[in-house]
Amino acid sequence: MTIFLILLIVALLGVSVWQLSKIYKFTLGGDSDTSEIANDKDNQTQGKLMLAFVIFLYGLMAYCFISYNSYFLPETASEHGKGYDMLMKISVVLIMFVQICTQFLLHFFAYKYRGKKDQKALFFADSHTLELIWTGIPIITLAGLIIYGLYTWVDIMHIDEEEDAMVVELYAYQFAWRARYAGADNELGKANVRFIEGVNTLGVDESDNYGQDDIITNELHLPVNKKVIFKLRSQDVLHSAYMPFFRAQMNVVPGMITEFAYTPIKTTEEMRQTDFMLEKVETINNVRRENSQKLIAKGEEALEPYEFDYYLLCNKICGASHYNMQMKIVVESEEDFNNWLAEQKTFRQVVSK
Repeated sequence: MTIFLILLIVALLGVSVWQLSKIYKFTLGGDSDTSEIANDKDNQTQGKLMLAFVIFLYGLMAYCFISYNSYFLPETASEHGKGYDMLMKISVVLIMFVQICTQFLLHFFAYKYRGKKDQKALFFADSHTLELIWTGIPIITLAGLIIYGLYTWVDIMHIDEEEDAMVVELYAYQFAWRARYAGADNELGKANVRFIEGVNTLGVDESDNYGQDDIITNELHLPVNKKVIFKLRSQDVLHSAYMPFFRAQMNVVPGMITEFAYTPIKTTEEMRQTDFMLEKVETINNVRRENSQKLIAKGEEALEPYEFDYYLLCNKICGASHYNMQMKIVVESEEDFNNWLAEQKTFRQVVSK
């Protein structure tokens, strides 16, 4: 709101200055040039302003890159994320290169070829060479970018069911997530929303032997450096499983199973110790400490220190509590993961109570 008010004030000041300049012209009397046709002086001024604007634009761009670099993507926590990030970097570099070149030429030529009295423009009917250059270069560049993007996409989305991978179902409903792990057989049992009743909150088919050793949890634990195949299912509306640090997102569609796979390469603790995350956490905790002092002065409880965790989020607006639809993700060593999994109850144990 504050930013909007500042912009509004700046706009009003601009309008005021413009109106004052018009009043000033009227006060000059008949000697002033009130013609609507631009003269050499006007063209000279406009050409310099165009050149000044592009210099200001590049200065502002450099300032933003330097000042806001902490908002760039953090280190990836998945194996495929490196290819994803590289595609992102190549796209940004190409876009910035084209933007810098085209904007500079546009504003520089506006200054260099500004209008002058008695000067006539030279007109070219056509130039096959120029047309070939400015059509061919974008085609080749975009084709290369698209091909590389498709190659990266296929590489990320390729799921080999035969390899040694763990199978996990992510079950979405308004407004929470559940995780279902395949048991010792590494195969999830059949499930359908029509079977949801009582403690069977995910609709697992009780007659399917494969589902008897499945494990249902409210927290997603993953072993580091082991590929995980996610099967995604929705109970009600369209959701989207979004795990930003793992560069993973997949729609969760009612009535069908979508899937995605990735290999975590950084445990939660390892990510907490990265320079990027240490700086972020320190910044957040400084703000929380300031707010805690105000709360204590009011007789209220202080805020707990913030600690980073991975989270599974919903990235499709799915209802009133969409903003809070999340589930904690813990990436740990395979030994710690196995110990945690051994403590969880199987579906058979849950329904037999």
